[in-house]
Amino acid sequence: MRQENLFLYDEIKDTKVVNVASVPQRSPFRYPGGKTWFVPRLREWLKSQDMKPRILIEPFAGGGIVSLTSVYERLVESALMIELDEDVAAVWEAVTTGNANWLANRILNFEMNHENASKEIVKPTKSIRERAFKTILKNRCNHGGILASGSGFLKKGEAGKGVLSRWYPETLAKRIREIDLHRNRLEFRKEDALFVIEEYMNDPDVVFFIDPPYTAGGKKAGKRLYNYFEVDHEHLFQLCSELEGDFIMTYDNAPEVLALAKKYGFQAKPIPMKNTHHAKLTELVIGRDLGWMLNINRVLENQAKYKVQKLNRARKKSVIDIS
Repeated sequence: MRQENLFLYDEIKDTKVVNVASVPQRSPFRYPGGKTWFVPRLREWLKSQDMKPRILIEPFAGGGIVSLTSVYERLVESALMIELDEDVAAVWEAVTTGNANWLANRILNFEMNHENASKEIVKPTKSIRERAFKTILKNRCNHGGILASGSGFLKKGEAGKGVLSRWYPETLAKRIREIDLHRNRLEFRKEDALFVIEEYMNDPDVVFFIDPPYTAGGKKAGKRLYNYFEVDHEHLFQLCSELEGDFIMTYDNAPEVLALAKKYGFQAKPIPMKNTHHAKLTELVIGRDLGWMLNINRVLENQAKYKVQKLNRARKKSVIDIS
């Protein structure tokens, strides 16, 4: 019998914010909403599994730090990265299909300044790898690494360096070539996230790390940061309730999100982090059983495990539009 959830508004015992400088930086992106700060908890979650997962699926891959860390540290057999944004997808497609060395050399040989970057970005794109290079340029030159429409170049940047502030060609080339060394265990698909979750729904050897744009309850962060930001959050929670494999979701700490977690019988825990302005915030980690998250009390607890009866329904795509 299904038990009611208990809301436990307790204090966070572990209030220490992860220093991202202590976490290996593996992504070529400086990604808004990236999960580098979550890597220590990611390791705990994957190591808590009874067996090493066959596949980790990252349906909203973005900067891809979760997939890269999971594969590099052999926490999973392989990872499947999913991203719908054409620019971000171009980078992952390029580096996982044999174009990493070309992209690394293109970065190393580019003379970065405001004029050259501006000219390069408006050039017609003839191939995936050229689009990948332009995406890296925009990501490194734009304010906060934001690729969404309306974002512009850094003007002053760090120490008045402007577009040079975040342009580290040797570091970027090294990261991209490192990805190439692991590409036999990395797969990328430009696909609808919810469609892929449903595709792997009945596979118990697959785990999911789900970090959707934060737009539940009318939140604006996802809309401001990403080109593809509209997600059917209700449908996402429904799909997660039917997964055979394990999953965790990270979400904005908002009443609307807690309400969905309660409705579908999930546990939720707050975790401390810092945003790009270094303000201390909390995000929610949501899953079936968060017992592996030590030193953090649940704000939402479900004691009973139950199987959701699967309904015969047509495969449904999430609602995703470009701004």
